[in-house]
Amino acid sequence: MKYSIRLMFLMMVLAQGLWAQEVNWLTLNEAFEAQKIQPKKILIDVYTVWCGPCKLLDKNTFGHPGVAEFINDHFYPVKFNAEGDSDVYYRSKKYSNPRFDPAKAKRRNSLHEFSRYLGVRAYPTVVFIDENGGLIKSIRGYRTPPQIELFLRFFGTNLWKEIRTQEAYDEYVAKFKPSFQ
Repeated sequence: MKYSIRLMFLMMVLAQGLWAQEVNWLTLNEAFEAQKIQPKKILIDVYTVWCGPCKLLDKNTFGHPGVAEFINDHFYPVKFNAEGDSDVYYRSKKYSNPRFDPAKAKRRNSLHEFSRYLGVRAYPTVVFIDENGGLIKSIRGYRTPPQIELFLRFFGTNLWKEIRTQEAYDEYVAKFKPSFQ
C-alpha cells in the first residue's frame, strides 16, 4: 500500500512536468535566422540581470502555461539582456555593447546598441517584430498573464493590421476578455 501511494505520487509529479509548458527562448540571431526560413513574428523580452520586475515577468507571466503556449505558437520568443555583451546582426548591421564591463556582468552595465536602436528606456520591455523584421511595437513594464494576453492576441493574430484607429483599439480593449488567469 505504501509503495503504491509513492508510485502514484511520483507518476502525478512526472505527468505534471510533461503538461507544463515553457517558453522556448531563442537568441536574437537564432530568431532572425529562423525568420528567414519560416516567417513568423518575434517577441523580445528585453531585460537586465538586476531588474526585479523583469524576474517577476519571467516567473509569473512567461511561466504561465497558457502564455507560454501562445507565445511558442505565434512567435519566435527571444530573451535579450539590454546590457549584455552579445553581438546582434539585424538587417545587415552588427550591434554590440562596446562599453560592456565584465566586472559588472551581474549588476548595472552599459546599454547595448540594439537596446538603444529599439528605443528601450525601461525594464522590462516586450518588443514585437513582424515577419519581415520590422518593428511593430514596444510594451514597457511588468504585465500579469491577463494583461499581456491583450497584447499577445493583438499582435500575434494580426489584429494590429486591421485595427487602425484609436477608437477601434479602445473598443478592442474594452471588449477584451482574458482567458489567462
